[in-house]
Amino acid sequence: MNVFGVDIGGSGIKGAPVDLERGQLTHERYKVLTPHPATPEAVADGVAEVVGNFDWSGPVGITFPGVVTGGVTRTAANVDKRWIGRDAAKLLGDRLGGLPVTVLNDADAAGVAEMTFGAGRGREGTVILLTFGTGIGSAVFSDGRLVPNTELGHLELHGHEAEKRASTKVKDDHDMSWEQWAHRVQKYLAHVEMLFSPELYIIGGGVSRKADRFVPLIEGIRAEIIPAELRNNAGIVGAAMAAAVK
Repeated sequence: MNVFGVDIGGSGIKGAPVDLERGQLTHERYKVLTPHPATPEAVADGVAEVVGNFDWSGPVGITFPGVVTGGVTRTAANVDKRWIGRDAAKLLGDRLGGLPVTVLNDADAAGVAEMTFGAGRGREGTVILLTFGTGIGSAVFSDGRLVPNTELGHLELHGHEAEKRASTKVKDDHDMSWEQWAHRVQKYLAHVEMLFSPELYIIGGGVSRKADRFVPLIEGIRAEIIPAELRNNAGIVGAAMAAAVK
């Protein structure tokens, strides 16, 4: 069964059809830049361009970088504040010509995909996926069950919001070395570990493909730390999975 997945990020909107038997994209993903300002209408146009590129006519799962409950976007840390309180499922469904749309938190989507097809497959206990990008997204699982909308990137760390200290955007904006950035990530992981005592951290987002550059530099963390296997396609796969379930 193939279902379409779209991943809305702070820098890009990307999507592709997904083979849900294998958890793999059936075509190379198509990506457009996230508009600035990332208003609901402008982002909806970007989503429509991505979906339209494949002439898709079935269900569509769409991730959003913030809290989503019942298709309504409740927070908007790295997109326009006009998303707060919007019925995103209706907005995006209308923009896609009435296609069935499911909207969920971006890290939750990536986490579900990794727990089903990737690095978390078969793992029990507490597993936390963290996506490092424009911000820091999180997905927390207890014995395979998702605790939705955790948003651990907004935890306070040494007087600052964690994602303002340890996201890859911060690394790039301040031209940090891998060693400098790994030290910040280490402090963040230690803080999350103190709160949740996970058995496993899965590191997702685009930086996961460079895990060998920074994960070996992280010390003093009890939990195992491994990169996401689906890399930056996890959100697309998880979005498609959510649309198939609905």
